[in-house]
Amino acid sequence: MSRPILGRFLSVLIIAVAIVLALLVVQRLRIHPQTDDAEVFANLIGIAPEVEGRIIKINVKDNQFVHKNELLFQIDPVPYQYALETARSQEAALEGQIRDLRRTIGAQTSAIEVARANSNSAQAKTASAEAAVSAARAGIDAAKAELSRQQADYAYAENNVLRLEPLLVQQFVTVDMVDKARTSRSVKGEAVRQARSRLELAEAQWAAAVAQQKEAQATYQQSQAQVDQSVKSVGILDPLIGQREARTAAVKDAEYNVERCNVYAPFDARVTNLSISEGAYAHVGQQAFTLIDARTWWAIANFRETDLRNIEPGMPVDVYMMSRPGRKFQGVIESIGYGVTPDESLIGKSSRDLPDVQRSLDWVHLATRFPVRIRLDPPSDYFRIGASAMVVVRGNQRGRL
Repeated sequence: MSRPILGRFLSVLIIAVAIVLALLVVQRLRIHPQTDDAEVFANLIGIAPEVEGRIIKINVKDNQFVHKNELLFQIDPVPYQYALETARSQEAALEGQIRDLRRTIGAQTSAIEVARANSNSAQAKTASAEAAVSAARAGIDAAKAELSRQQADYAYAENNVLRLEPLLVQQFVTVDMVDKARTSRSVKGEAVRQARSRLELAEAQWAAAVAQQKEAQATYQQSQAQVDQSVKSVGILDPLIGQREARTAAVKDAEYNVERCNVYAPFDARVTNLSISEGAYAHVGQQAFTLIDARTWWAIANFRETDLRNIEPGMPVDVYMMSRPGRKFQGVIESIGYGVTPDESLIGKSSRDLPDVQRSLDWVHLATRFPVRIRLDPPSDYFRIGASAMVVVRGNQRGRL
């Protein structure tokens, strides 16, 4: 074979091999899409205290790995312990008041019945005293009438004696008649004195009846006041019981604050951006440092839109870290992005009036890249947020999420 023919044959062979290799690469990329436009991500949370105070202890260092429930830092608990003791003492005092009042109510319940019985008795005595006053008043009236009658009879007897005594001197009447008149006068005088005594007695009985009436009225008013006081004492318990829930809530709130003086890791994580020291004053909700959630890592890989037809959630992938190029990590596609920010240089800006469409386009139209979320499993200490990676999709063999 001549050299020109051999040269042409080799040229054709090389071109054919190149074409075959190119077709194989295209076929491989179609079946196993890959991209080196990928970064590693993880969840971040800012650690902020739920109570404020001076930080007395920091138990971690920057970039340290911490386990779940491991102490991160501690806030001075003394003020919150004082508040807890105060809340507990107030709750105990309230419970003591409730117990004492219940014992009092137990006694007051029977006291109410006794007070009501005394009130009824006093009311009956008041009615009896009023009747006695009325009777005494009637006795006074009768005694006055009797005294008036006896005084009239005495006056008649006195006048009769004064009329007969001059006639005795002239012997117009006998001595016996005068003596009888004088005796009648004496009898009538004694009747007047007795009537006056009976009047004084009736007046005294009336005064005593009035005094008993006033005493009975005072006793009745006192018994009524005792009934009202007993009823009021029974009604005081409900407001105190209503305060019990508030005191219990205050104790729980104080206990919660004491517990929140110790800040623990909510999950396995790595500390980052630690820039505080002991003695600093922590405020509620003010971030102290950041925790990277070490439980779940994923990669965001940007694939061309022409590759998305061969990518589906559940497919296994190989991930290669730029920091560890010789090590292969496993992953599973979780989801494929459904939107990216439009390129204003191509479609223009969107406004409320009319679309601003570009009048000219480049001849080369690059394919848009969409983010594909890949869960990395298992987590590794080599993972770092923002690390560059290359992702290769392993065909149509689907794994499980």
